[in-house]
Amino acid sequence: MNISLLNNDTVSSIVKLEIEKKDYEVQVEKNLRQFRQKANMPGFRKGMVPFGLIKKMYGKAVLVEEIQKLVSDNLIKYISENNIQILGEPIPNQTEQPPLDFDVQENFEFYFDLALTPELSMKFNKRDRLTRHEIMIEDAMIDAQIKSYRMNYATYENADTIMEEDLVKGTVTELEEGKPKEGGIIVEDAILMCKYIKGKREQAKFIHAKVNDTVVFNPKKAYKGAAAEIASFLKIDKEMANGITADFQFEIKNISRYKEAELNRDLFDKVFGENAVETEEAFREKVKSSVADIFSQKSDYLLSIDVNILLTKKAGDVKLADEILKRWLLITKKAQNPEKIDEEYAKIANELILHLAKEQVMADNNLKVEEADLEEMAKKITRNQFAQYGMTTVTDEVLEAYSKNLLQEKDSLQSIMNSTRDEIVVKWIKDKVKLETKEVTQEEFNKLFE
Repeated sequence: MNISLLNNDTVSSIVKLEIEKKDYEVQVEKNLRQFRQKANMPGFRKGMVPFGLIKKMYGKAVLVEEIQKLVSDNLIKYISENNIQILGEPIPNQTEQPPLDFDVQENFEFYFDLALTPELSMKFNKRDRLTRHEIMIEDAMIDAQIKSYRMNYATYENADTIMEEDLVKGTVTELEEGKPKEGGIIVEDAILMCKYIKGKREQAKFIHAKVNDTVVFNPKKAYKGAAAEIASFLKIDKEMANGITADFQFEIKNISRYKEAELNRDLFDKVFGENAVETEEAFREKVKSSVADIFSQKSDYLLSIDVNILLTKKAGDVKLADEILKRWLLITKKAQNPEKIDEEYAKIANELILHLAKEQVMADNNLKVEEADLEEMAKKITRNQFAQYGMTTVTDEVLEAYSKNLLQEKDSLQSIMNSTRDEIVVKWIKDKVKLETKEVTQEEFNKLFE
């Protein structure tokens, strides 16, 4: 077998593989003989089918399979041994490839296109400037977070009369001429909240009503003809809900009143763990620190976007083997829409150049992702996931177990590796450029994303 590299230009090459009969004939015959030993055909004992018949029936399929294996194995080996850096994967060439006839040919030629990885040259120094925007923490922010905690740990208590915020449960019955309609709609476990009733007159019928009272109202007027809401309330389909015009009666069985958690030691323990906070003042300080951590992550994220912009700028006008990469994206279905490949490719190419820039920074400066870095990132991601559900006091044992599971999943591991690499690159660039800090309001910070 002969393999050669035909250089097209600085961004692409063609690999030519020449396969002769001597490269495959021994293995093909061996495979056919192994097939013969297992073959079961009418009129012959197992393993006694004439070799000529086996070759006639299966020779071409075995030949094609062996040649495909030769091509695949040797192509990958050649690229690896010659340290050819490519983007994507080799794909069949569309112009040089001659027709193949496995019935008559003994020697074969295969041509593959390679999209070469471009070399980037990037320098960073103190003339490069970045700004880390830090959000000023105001009392209103702390109050809002405390309000959120009180809502998260709120309870429902039974009440005697209905207020606007209450949750009301009971039985709803369709009426006809003021009486329950025969064969009409009945909902035994109906639920409503007065504040969601749009019709003010209908809403007023419920306010101050008591347990065991019966309220007559009109769902169509209550929800102003919104079929989806009427259907949800009466547990019918939307088409049927469109035809609802009758009055209904609501027999009140239970009234539940929402009550925010008290600002006391019980709430402190639920939010930050037992005995972590003892006074309201200490609780506010702890909440302030928690808010600061959240805002710090947002500041880091915005800074990472600015770092990406700087990296792209430093990479400059990067040339890629666009046509080869477009074909590869379509072949591998990494591009979803063949009709919009140019539009999709522009975004993918930008992401690819940014990825290459980060990898170049890592390589040029001998930066590495260590196992300890991955473990720390997995814990960070796990901690943030728990925090989204209000779980701020997760034990180290639980954190360790969940983070280990993340590292064992292929998709999440790749994401963790990318995040870790990005964090390492950002940290390195922060040390090399002039980094300024600027305090901004939350409103000013949000506008920066626009």
